[in-house]
Amino acid sequence: MSRAALFLTNDDGIDSAGLHLLISALHARGHPLVVLAPASEQSCSGMRLTLRHDLEFEEREDIAASLRTEDGPPLRIFSLDGSPCDCAIVALDGGLQVWAPEIKPAMCVSGINQGPNLSVDVLHSGTVSAARETSLYGMPSIAISLATYEHSEFSQTVEASLGIIEACLTVLPEEPVNLRRPEGSRRKPLSEGPMGARARSAFAHGDMFLNINGPESWNGELQTVSLGSRWYHNAIDMKDTKNIGVAFEVGAATIEDEDIPGTDCNAVNSGAVAITPLSSWPVNHPLGLSGELLSAATEQGVFGLPSWLE
Repeated sequence: MSRAALFLTNDDGIDSAGLHLLISALHARGHPLVVLAPASEQSCSGMRLTLRHDLEFEEREDIAASLRTEDGPPLRIFSLDGSPCDCAIVALDGGLQVWAPEIKPAMCVSGINQGPNLSVDVLHSGTVSAARETSLYGMPSIAISLATYEHSEFSQTVEASLGIIEACLTVLPEEPVNLRRPEGSRRKPLSEGPMGARARSAFAHGDMFLNINGPESWNGELQTVSLGSRWYHNAIDMKDTKNIGVAFEVGAATIEDEDIPGTDCNAVNSGAVAITPLSSWPVNHPLGLSGELLSAATEQGVFGLPSWLE
């Protein structure tokens, strides 16, 4: 049985372990893959774009050769000297058609990222931003992160991700229905009928995407949840340096997750994989999701997936 093709990117860079393990697992399952990821780490780059210099592009056949399943489907891997959103735009605005015309992705997967992308993290994350940028171009997208820095063992998150990816592909057409949005905001997803059908339509049109966080140690559960409330306290470290005087380093001395049931922070802290539907657009954009639809899209099914995926 032929499987759907996928476009992969990330923010940890083309050489990251999380990306390589996901490529290996998906290719072994028979998915044709095309990868365009930053040439170097771009963590916390948000939706930054590179505007003032050319972006160096390179095919990485060395990586593809090391990850390719023998007699498997097509696998093409490229790097770009830019941000995650640069990668998404270059790939979808014609790049994939030129470099890898034999691969026609049905969906984008951004990750697997090292570190949490919970709560307010989604505003800073390059991983989440790449998925969002891809969805703005009309391709269904998901972002995946291992929500810990305590280890770099991605196997449990890969395992969970494979099931979620297959569930997404089950409700999607073979090729995106709204790629590059030729009709602009005039083409809208379903606005009437059952909420499940409306959620699937929003996902297929790129107006909603999924943010997934795997815990430090997975208990085997999936939870579909809203964003939580996470606070970074004492996030600035000020120090004197010999060369430039006072310098600031942005980090986080302490992280506080509010105990709010049904949120991504609580789910991950309990050992579950958190799945959070997000609106691709601001809510006051013509294509922004209504509160009613987003709430319905976050309803959990029997197996922990969003109910519209079960």
